Amino acid sequence: MISPALIKEPKSSFKLPDQTCQRLTLAQIELATNNFDDSLVIGCGGFGKVYKSVSKFGSGSEVAVKRLDSASSQGACEFEAEVEILSKLRHGNLVPLIGYCCEGKEMVLVYEFMTNGTLEDHLHKDGSELSWLQLLRICVGAARGLDYLHTGTSTQHGVIHRDVKSSNILLDSNFAAKVSDFGLAKVGKIDHTRTHVSTLVKGTFGYMDPCYFQSGKVTRKSDVYAFGVVLFEVLTGKQALDPTFDEDHLSLAVWAQDQIKTGRLNDIVSQRVMIQISKRCLKEFASLAMQCLHDQPKHRPTMAEVVVKLESILSREREKNVFSVDDGRFINKVRYFFTGKADLISAHSEGSTSNVDEQYIQISNNESLRTFTYAELISATNNCNDDEFSTNSHVTIYKGWVDELTYAPTEPGVGLPMYIRTRHIERSKLDLKSEEFNHPNLVKLLGYYLNKRELSCVYELTPSLDKLLFGERGTTSLSWVARLKIAVGAAKGLSFLHKKGYSAYIQFKTTCILVDTDYNARLRDFWAPSSYSFGMDARYSAPEWFRYQADVIFDGIIGGLNHSKYGFGVKSEIYSFGVVLLELLTGMKVFDRNRSEEKQNLVKWAIPLLTDDANLGMILDPQLQDNNHPPKGAFVFAELVSNCLQPSQDERPSMEKILQVLHQCYQEALRQYPKKQ
Repeated sequence: MISPALIKEPKSSFKLPDQTCQRLTLAQIELATNNFDDSLVIGCGGFGKVYKSVSKFGSGSEVAVKRLDSASSQGACEFEAEVEILSKLRHGNLVPLIGYCCEGKEMVLVYEFMTNGTLEDHLHKDGSELSWLQLLRICVGAARGLDYLHTGTSTQHGVIHRDVKSSNILLDSNFAAKVSDFGLAKVGKIDHTRTHVSTLVKGTFGYMDPCYFQSGKVTRKSDVYAFGVVLFEVLTGKQALDPTFDEDHLSLAVWAQDQIKTGRLNDIVSQRVMIQISKRCLKEFASLAMQCLHDQPKHRPTMAEVVVKLESILSREREKNVFSVDDGRFINKVRYFFTGKADLISAHSEGSTSNVDEQYIQISNNESLRTFTYAELISATNNCNDDEFSTNSHVTIYKGWVDELTYAPTEPGVGLPMYIRTRHIERSKLDLKSEEFNHPNLVKLLGYYLNKRELSCVYELTPSLDKLLFGERGTTSLSWVARLKIAVGAAKGLSFLHKKGYSAYIQFKTTCILVDTDYNARLRDFWAPSSYSFGMDARYSAPEWFRYQADVIFDGIIGGLNHSKYGFGVKSEIYSFGVVLLELLTGMKVFDRNRSEEKQNLVKWAIPLLTDDANLGMILDPQLQDNNHPPKGAFVFAELVSNCLQPSQDERPSMEKILQVLHQCYQEALRQYPKKQ
């Protein structure tokens, strides 16, 4: 490792404690990047190009390689600063530094690869599906990372980042925020006698604290200012320096503050946020952002105070019903049963706002269903420690473990994995009969917990298809036979639900399919929607969805339109199922910014190639090739996908036809690969 460098500041210098960090050779770096192959470039900044490495350097995680450009305005000082700071600091909301290379003129940093890119990408590029709750979680995570830097945990020295911005907030596979890029960071002792560091002014316009720009004295409150700009980016969807601003408003900070001061807060909120945020939390979030941008640094909050406020807003937003229930729009009891509404913790601590009559909820005597207590759910989920958003709405679900026979709570990793979704029961009756949904291709209901109007349902949990299909190459590869078996199972589950007389999903995708060890598919989170959310992933959506969305934007009323005229139903669901089949065929995600531009949108790129046998090899997952030949039935499968993705609903096949074709492909694959049954 390079020797720890002195961080020189006026009248002060100190040396960070030595901390081992993996030193890599240039030969290793060149091998991992195919000699810095441009096809592996995933980003480019002031430091230089960033490559996605084909090696892991023993870290166990995918890594990103950042190479200093010889023409870069940043140089050896920034390189050393980043190595020294990140090799010492460790926090769940800081991007992990795996290693570095300093050989000849080459200076390279190796980080853990962040699967979901930057916050900037999701705020300012088309196709993001982040909900308001996810954005809040990201803000909380980034604030925690900055608070850790400022308070000097484990180093006794505080770190001023100096370049806080949305492009330096990275998102891992779970969309957890990680603060990155410490090349401009300054380190100093934490005390009350020295509150600033005098330095050359560096940073990014639009995020730069005016006080720092004018005085050259950077403080922790300079980071707070920049974070306030990020908060307004999240709220408005606009860039820090947005080309839509007029000449009187050169930056988002100036524009947003002026709009709020003149009483136009609602006018600046992005459509995506506006339809999900509550009025109270909107005011509190905007007020916090304004405080961060105060022209007097001493009046700005600390990052610790920002964390507390954001956590309070997040907690309040999670407690409210993100999707309100309108009884008149739900035709039958099934829709109540499968619509999640409330957080498990709030359901217990606050209870319902009113008592419920026994006539509202009727639970059939079914010995296969276990009646859980609240204490058992808390125990089974390890105090609700493992949570995520459900696949078909932004409702929180909790994961845990129960005994395989009795369904009694067990320790993490022991017994049968399960998950819990909690819903609020409104005025109509709910008859909970698990036998009505007892199908081998639907997720199994294990039991329930009832607290007044809050119903928590416990389901068996197996890995989801997206984890199996898009996991690490070579370790989670799915054979052609396995993919067909999953497709057949998913189609059977959808067919069963359709025979009940309704479409099951707002949007069907790979995350809706759970897969057991024998590749049996089980559908989860199926429910008939009363309205359609702007949180949907447009790339899974049928063309009729876009007509609806355009009318909603024009009318400005969510849920106030007649859905029937747009034809939402089974045929729209078949389109989404076609997208899932396309992902199974190609092994590619429906959208991936790391692919070349023409291939980023999988549906748009693949549709012209599906019906041409000669072009099948271009879109087929290479792992399915057998001596450069596609497996039997692959072209028939591709034709089926093409039919499902027809723009006209009338041209899309029925689920019965889909099942027939998939079953034929599956039987043919079994004959071709008998050992993979």
